[in-house]
Amino acid sequence: MPRDSGEPTLILASASARRRDLLHSAGVSFEVQPSEADEQQRPGEAPADYARRVAADKAREIARQRRRRGDRRPVLGADTVVVIDRKAIGKPADRGDAAAMLRRLSGRTHQVLTAFCLIDSRGEERRDLVSTDVTFKQLEPAEIERYLDRAQWQDKAGAYAVQEHAAYMVREVRGSYSNVVGLPLCETLESLATVGVVPHPDHRRR
Repeated sequence: MPRDSGEPTLILASASARRRDLLHSAGVSFEVQPSEADEQQRPGEAPADYARRVAADKAREIARQRRRRGDRRPVLGADTVVVIDRKAIGKPADRGDAAAMLRRLSGRTHQVLTAFCLIDSRGEERRDLVSTDVTFKQLEPAEIERYLDRAQWQDKAGAYAVQEHAAYMVREVRGSYSNVVGLPLCETLESLATVGVVPHPDHRRR
């Protein structure tokens, strides 16, 4: 919990602008301290296990650093993975890699998995993983090239961001929309409520 009333009540162990925007939209008071945890998928690691591990590693790294300074505020880590054919698609290395990813997603349904890990003031962890199905329309080669010209593919899993120019590619979203953006807000806020970062929706449970 904060050491004085002027401090944010949460530490976000992520550099993602999308996650910051989502938490801001929900009225959460937080401070950003990006983690340097290893985000590379390990050989044979299933996509869900991969997302869970990275989210937990991010939160644990920053929680350890903060605890050494006597700061016991809750820490939130998260990781988002795009999955198709049961394989995780990471961030594109270059334009050619991004084009190949979009051709693979074209006309098909894939999954977006976001795992989060919340470490409370006692060091206890609350973890969850949410999956959303996303269906792309059939993309013509010229459409892919026009999209890539806008440079919205860089540093994004699967080479797209549903809340930006890629929205026109998406025919259907089944499940949590915010999960595709980078953080399942419903589940995250429920966890944050249990540690007092946000008010509990059922005040009778106080």
